[in-house]
Amino acid sequence: MVSIDHIAHKVITYIPYVLVLMDMRYEGVKCGKDGSVDNHMEMGKKLLAAGQLADALSHFHAAVDGDPKNYMAYYRRATVFLAMGKSKSALPDLSRVIELKPDFTSARLQRGNLLLKQGKLDEAESDFKKVLKSNPSDKEDREADSQLTKSDEIQRLVAQSRSSFNSKDYMTAAALLDTIIETCVWDVTSREMRAECFIQMGEMGKAISDLKAASKLRNDNTQAFYKLSTIYYNLGDYEMSLNEVRECLKLDPDHKQCYNHYKQVKKLNKQIQSAEELIQEQRYEDAVSKYEAVMKTEPHFSLLAKQRICHALAQGQQASRAISVCSEVLQSDPENVDALKNRAEAYVQEEEYEEAVRDYETAAKHSENDRQIKEGLERTQRLLKQSQKRDYYKILGVKRTAQKKEIIKAYRKLAQQWHPDNFQDLQEKKKAEKKFIDIVRAKEVLTDPEMRTKFDQGEDPMDPESQQGRHHHHFQEGHHGFQGFNPFGSGPFNFKFNFN
Repeated sequence: MVSIDHIAHKVITYIPYVLVLMDMRYEGVKCGKDGSVDNHMEMGKKLLAAGQLADALSHFHAAVDGDPKNYMAYYRRATVFLAMGKSKSALPDLSRVIELKPDFTSARLQRGNLLLKQGKLDEAESDFKKVLKSNPSDKEDREADSQLTKSDEIQRLVAQSRSSFNSKDYMTAAALLDTIIETCVWDVTSREMRAECFIQMGEMGKAISDLKAASKLRNDNTQAFYKLSTIYYNLGDYEMSLNEVRECLKLDPDHKQCYNHYKQVKKLNKQIQSAEELIQEQRYEDAVSKYEAVMKTEPHFSLLAKQRICHALAQGQQASRAISVCSEVLQSDPENVDALKNRAEAYVQEEEYEEAVRDYETAAKHSENDRQIKEGLERTQRLLKQSQKRDYYKILGVKRTAQKKEIIKAYRKLAQQWHPDNFQDLQEKKKAEKKFIDIVRAKEVLTDPEMRTKFDQGEDPMDPESQQGRHHHHFQEGHHGFQGFNPFGSGPFNFKFNFN
């Protein structure tokens, strides 16, 4: 059995050898590391030249980690960041290059250009002046001089734009800011000021565009998200308003303005969702009441609420009210496709086909690929053509929404009234006979689900021309009338039909 003393003696004996081996390994790693930095730099350059930016970036990361004082590693990495459009990441690297090698004019010139794009004019001018004072190449000298002149001009425009903005001359301020932003494309302050000019001028789409850019250019820009949310809210777009205010709260959960606004938008969102559920459940009158409540509490959403009320009323077969509300929507927003479609359907319910066709045609101009519009227009054109011929609903004096029981009741009343037996005069008998045929045909079509569906689609199942060669029900007429069937069981007129 090996004693503890023996093991201890062996360990002590081998310590010097272990230390020597560790030193040798450390030296090997160090040498290998220095070599690997060069390898990473070389590989990074090749990949950058080949356009493989992500792979090149990985090698330059490794080179920087391997030698934190290698200014070329930072410079190469900054070059890749710029090629990838990541100027925010490139700027610290360029600053580190200048810190390590103050006379590196290319890095200073690039940093000056980035600072100018960010609207940091004083810092940019300082870089351009230092480039000119160093020993630049002719190309660098020309570029630095040109950029310095441009920066001076931007300084003047910035002062003018602020003066115009403070004087509430928003149009002039916006025009000056247009020129500034052409050069200072990443200048958050200029974009936010121009957005405010657009808001004051009522050009909300342009304001949204600038604020979205500002929210991306500055990582913690809660104010941009708040303004975006309020603009969308005032435009009646509650979903976008909710999205933007949530972005604000992600950055700062305790942001007072965003939190209060979030509660307001969330409440509205809940109301609208509830109303939409009622529409899905076909509880149209309840949905109308819910949207009317939205209009009272949230005036900014009156147009949206009216648009959905218009839809609910059209779906609920309340044509007259639907036409009225849809018309109000279209007065404010003449190109509102949903309102045009819903009013067209309401006009169909009222059998005002020419108006319905007009609405569908207008909707089609604003939404060419909408299949629902195309089908609705074709159907309504058929109904218009049909209405100029024979309308079975009008013949029986019932609405298009009439139930079978109501149709049969109307038929019996009219059939009794216009039975040819009731007329003695030959001319009147012929007139009654024609009327009676129409009444019977109307009853046959409207009590047969398949034929009624065809008729509602604008196709007359009793019209051979409309059927275009398809099988259709017909009547066998004799010289004095019909043979084989008499609905009232008396008189010389007998009628035979192909239905029960």
